[in-house]
Amino acid sequence: MPGQCRGLFAMGQLARLLLALTLLAPTGAAAQALIPWSGGATPPLELDALDGRRHSLAQYRGRVVLVNFWATWCAPCRAEMPSIERLRRSLEGEPFAVLAVNISEDASAVRAFAERVPMGFALLLDRDAQVAQAWRARALPVSFVVGPEGRIRYHAIGERDWADAQIRSRLRALMPGARPLESARLAQ
Repeated sequence: MPGQCRGLFAMGQLARLLLALTLLAPTGAAAQALIPWSGGATPPLELDALDGRRHSLAQYRGRVVLVNFWATWCAPCRAEMPSIERLRRSLEGEPFAVLAVNISEDASAVRAFAERVPMGFALLLDRDAQVAQAWRARALPVSFVVGPEGRIRYHAIGERDWADAQIRSRLRALMPGARPLESARLAQ
């Protein structure tokens, strides 16, 4: 317990706020819904990954991208990571990518988590939380679904089962070549 308190006091103001809001994030079936985005333009995203490579959202044009903001100290974030990996594997070979943006943590903490939980997607390091602020990531976990044109289409606050068939269908409907009728029906 004392180590946890010390860690909380060492976190920046944004991180403490995110922790508090994480506790208020919706759970259960209500949390499964993807909420249509009406928050304006897609902010830039360009960060280094845990492996040292630079990733920019612009590199992923033509694909549907799940941008997930998370932290290792966030229990719901840790809990949903395996479902994000199941989703990634279920959409392998399709125009889909995952960018998991870790907020304000040391690379060693992220690396230790990645060694315990195998993930085949990029783990990006937002060391100063500037990207999280630009994306208005005010609770954790929070995710954004970016369409192939580079525009945020949906957001989701709180833990969910990303491998859920309805979520997967909604993502496939955004992919290039999706049938218009199917896309319109799933967007409702």
